[in-house]
Amino acid sequence: MRPWLHELPSPIGPLQLAADHHGVLVYLGFTGTRDRVPAALERDCAGLTLDPGLLEPARIQLEQYFKGERREFDLPLDLRGTPFQLRVWAELRRIPYGRTLSYGELARRLGNPGLSRAAGAANGANPISIIVPCHRVIGADGSLTGYGGGLPVKRQLLALERGPESGRLFAQEGDAFHVVGEREQVRHGQFL
Repeated sequence: MRPWLHELPSPIGPLQLAADHHGVLVYLGFTGTRDRVPAALERDCAGLTLDPGLLEPARIQLEQYFKGERREFDLPLDLRGTPFQLRVWAELRRIPYGRTLSYGELARRLGNPGLSRAAGAANGANPISIIVPCHRVIGADGSLTGYGGGLPVKRQLLALERGPESGRLFAQEGDAFHVVGEREQVRHGQFL
């Protein structure tokens, strides 16, 4: 048990949140998935106990997001990473609600198209999912690629954010996704 980690129910499954003693969010991940609490966070927070009241602003804003009432988050964040990771995470926050871009485009926006794999690795190390919208990055061919919460959660988040139907959480038959082998695809142009 981690007394510094708070579980929050959500329509996509339980979320795990951690904040510092001022209520600054340091982690938002998924319970019961391959998403793991970063080792440095485990070390820094060992022995701490979190007052769940400090997470009330995050709870409210996430609830609004899942209802389709919020497109941007206004929460204090403490993103801990390398200078390159911080640049990637800042760029992720510039991707508008309802839009996606490829790892290659993310690398181009960082000033070096050859860094798409490094940008992908930094995207995967994002400690504050949803709020730093790493789910908005897809493969160059439109494929849904790895996500800490799993591809079904990534699909649900993108469905929530899509077009004029914004606010509908779950993808339905006929939506832009179809299965190709083991990877899910987005019909060209649906999210770009």
